[in-house]
Amino acid sequence: MSANEETVTKPSLRIALLPVVLTLLVLGIQLFYFGDFTPHIPLAIGIAITGLVGLRLGHRWNNIEEGVFHVINISLPSVSILITVGMIVGIWIASGTVPTLIYYGLKILSPEIFLAAGMILCSIVSVSLGTSWGTVGTVGLALMGIGAGFGIPMYWTAGVVVSGAFFGDKISPLSDTTNLAPAVTGTNLFDHIRNMLPTTVPSMLIALAIYFVVGFTLIDISQVSFERIDAITSALAAEFWISPLMLIPALLVIVLAVKKQPPIPSLFAGAVVGGVLAMICQGAGLHETFTFANSGYSIDTGVSEIDTLLNRGGIQSMMWTISLVLLALGFGGALERTGCLQTIIEVIISRVKTFAGIQTSAILTSVATNTVAGDPYLSIALPGRMYAPVYRAIGYSPLNLSRAIEEGGTLVSPLIPWNAGGAFVISALALGIGDGNFENLLYIPLAFACWMSPVIGVFYAMTGLFSPKASDEERQAWEESEEPVAELGV
Repeated sequence: MSANEETVTKPSLRIALLPVVLTLLVLGIQLFYFGDFTPHIPLAIGIAITGLVGLRLGHRWNNIEEGVFHVINISLPSVSILITVGMIVGIWIASGTVPTLIYYGLKILSPEIFLAAGMILCSIVSVSLGTSWGTVGTVGLALMGIGAGFGIPMYWTAGVVVSGAFFGDKISPLSDTTNLAPAVTGTNLFDHIRNMLPTTVPSMLIALAIYFVVGFTLIDISQVSFERIDAITSALAAEFWISPLMLIPALLVIVLAVKKQPPIPSLFAGAVVGGVLAMICQGAGLHETFTFANSGYSIDTGVSEIDTLLNRGGIQSMMWTISLVLLALGFGGALERTGCLQTIIEVIISRVKTFAGIQTSAILTSVATNTVAGDPYLSIALPGRMYAPVYRAIGYSPLNLSRAIEEGGTLVSPLIPWNAGGAFVISALALGIGDGNFENLLYIPLAFACWMSPVIGVFYAMTGLFSPKASDEERQAWEESEEPVAELGV
């Protein structure tokens, strides 16, 4: 192994950028020239290009392969959540949980407050569950049905769901990314959460205000077809037993999350209870329930809004997303193992000396890693490891860094269609991008809370607001643990 290490060359910036640029070029051809939203093959080609660059630098293939599988391995819990959410979606539709949420939502909510109320609901559920993906695939799916009933464009509802769901994933102590950011920067979890509030609270309030204004100005209640709403609720009532009892699976998952139980067993428990309700209350057989969990639910009511929304779910429905996630993770792992990402980040660090420049660079590096590598975990872990010594060198608390990588990592993830987060949102909310419904990509700018938080973070970096310097306790802890401190040139 040591002999191989001696022959490995560190990539120059030009070499490090080569696989990134070529992969983005192939990705652009696929997405924009061919109009085909399947990023899988371009990412596979990206892995091959990065592998060739690695071989040219002196890496052995098994070393590059090990890097690919290492990143995939550490992200397998997310893949497990995808599989579990796929089961939940199919079963919760069959059990009547999702139809009940849609039914009561259409009965209780008014079109004017729907967008704002939807964001608040997703925020509460996401904070409770600690998983944005679980929130999107369950409550988010129900909100898409309610929005369709009100005649609200899908992209507006999707923007609301993403804003609320990923807000919760950012500040919930149960969230894996919220735990990962302080772990890689050496900060305390609850200090990290408190330090995110100055960007999170304003961005959420601004988004909430926008959704309220849009609800009362752009949505014309006189144009809402209450006959269509009646048709939807009547069809739901005819196909399912609608009752508050059907909400038990969702309430169970929330209770387990509040009790700080692990997310995967909690979600699986919700799927099991949903399966029992499907058999007892909706008349499904055991084999049918297994089929719903694996292949999704199937229904033909004659009401297009219901059929489009409820014909989904199951493990198999997640395979497109899972395969994309694995390829994106593999590409990120190859870039990391060959040293390409490290070289790019080191060049950025070497050219910024002020706190404002470093903080802004940390946010943008997480965004860029999200864009190129397609993995929210890598976009948090890699910049976190690389930038932490720099913050120590300039005397600022790494809490600034943990906030930066959460903003550029967690919140930007769902806004990049080929990222693991974006791919899941597109699939779970049935946005139909792969079928050519590109107008639904408008959910990206309409997810106000997600992109405004990093913007506010950059503003704080420029003004020095809410940017704590290192405390005496932090400096002492660095010395005692012999944490590395970067050497910054003049």
